[in-house]
Amino acid sequence: MSKKKTSTKPLKGISDIRRYFHKNEVPLYFISATNFNLLGADEWIKGFKYITYIECFDGLHPNVFSPKEEIPHDDFESIEDINNYMLQHPEVQDYLKTRSKDGKAGKAMFLMFDEKTEDLADKLGLEIMFPPAKMRTFMDNKVNTNRLAEKAGVACVPYVLSNVKDYEHLCEVSKHLGTDLVIQTPFGDSGHTTFFITNEEEFEKHEEEIVAEDEVKIMKRINCKGAAIEACVTRHGTIVAPLMTELVGFKDLTPYKGGWCGNEIYPNAFTNTIRHKARKYTRLFGDQLREEGYKGYFELDFLIDQDNGEVYLGELNPRVTGASSITNHAVFALADAPLFVFHILEWMDIDYELSIKSLNARWGKQENIDGWSQLIIKHTEDTIEYVSSAPRSGIWRMFDNGHIRFDRMDTHRRAVESESEAFFLRITRQGDYLYEGADMGILVSRGRMMTDDFELVPRAKDWIKGIRAQYVSELIKDKRKKGNLSGTLTK
Repeated sequence: MSKKKTSTKPLKGISDIRRYFHKNEVPLYFISATNFNLLGADEWIKGFKYITYIECFDGLHPNVFSPKEEIPHDDFESIEDINNYMLQHPEVQDYLKTRSKDGKAGKAMFLMFDEKTEDLADKLGLEIMFPPAKMRTFMDNKVNTNRLAEKAGVACVPYVLSNVKDYEHLCEVSKHLGTDLVIQTPFGDSGHTTFFITNEEEFEKHEEEIVAEDEVKIMKRINCKGAAIEACVTRHGTIVAPLMTELVGFKDLTPYKGGWCGNEIYPNAFTNTIRHKARKYTRLFGDQLREEGYKGYFELDFLIDQDNGEVYLGELNPRVTGASSITNHAVFALADAPLFVFHILEWMDIDYELSIKSLNARWGKQENIDGWSQLIIKHTEDTIEYVSSAPRSGIWRMFDNGHIRFDRMDTHRRAVESESEAFFLRITRQGDYLYEGADMGILVSRGRMMTDDFELVPRAKDWIKGIRAQYVSELIKDKRKKGNLSGTLTK
């Protein structure tokens, strides 16, 4: 938790807060596999740096530090493993020392961290700007999320929480939900551990994973579309960003049914009723998180029932997420301050005054929203491939015939001028391996990538095809060769 506040004069309003960060002297960091989730933070906050395992910009980003030498380590099984490796790397430790102020290494944000990360950070004199890992893990548990929602008065898809012994037992505990079910295990991301069950045969495909859990979430399957909203719990209340559409399960982008693969934000994406209900639920949930002792950034996934218009909570991500780049670069955020600024402010040693009600009112107005989309491009084939050539990060241009070409170097999406351009952040590099589910990169462009019927528009398919064509890779017969990364690195 943050230390006792040292300032006697509180910051008053947005202009004071912006000026405070432009004059910041505390070393601040985002430490992760890539800098994707907090793109642009260095432009808002003096002294903000990224420490990343993957060098996405070939050394051209002025505020990204990546260790040059690989030191021995076990294969990475999670983003936490990557971050723990980074904190133990001599080059990273030296970098922190060179930037320390008054003997203090500063403060850091992580996309993911665990108790080992906390111990390593503490030894380096680095304060983590998030609630404890134990609390985050508890809240990240999909079963506990529903319990928090009940306390907050936030609606969930009809469900039951239970262990499952076998298919017969599943039918018994969920008989009031019908026979078309969705089962989620407590942890998992981007569709890995969400199972759609209508019969015993489908259950048997995932039985081992389901019965191994002490408790799972069993839901009635509804005809729904996904939406996402990011927010920040502060001492003055919960700041709520606009509701975004979600791209889910597109085979062009992800091998996972139900897997998140992008977002859109644009005016009037939802009806007034849906927007107001989602924002209300988010405020209620944020206020409940504060009651539980949580503060800072979080994201909620909502499920919108296409048959009756009901809005249900899907899941909680108690952290910055893969949608954060969309949230923090939209016009409403640039006009005031990005959501991550308010998160970091909660962890600085200073008092401030802010009208959350006024801020939320501005952010809820549709005229304060512009249109953007992002695509998370994964390797969708069940193959292992060695990458001999990969596209550069920066601004790419699409021609009328659907072909694309690298146009210029830039470090984030704000440089995109029209729908014929897109910002691409490369994740899989030359010398890496592609495997099923591996993140190849993120593409961000102005305008929409989906129709109102939640289908990819032709422009989206051309961009996906164009980016994939920039990768040159060789099929590896030995599927045990996977490289050092596994799972998603963005969400």
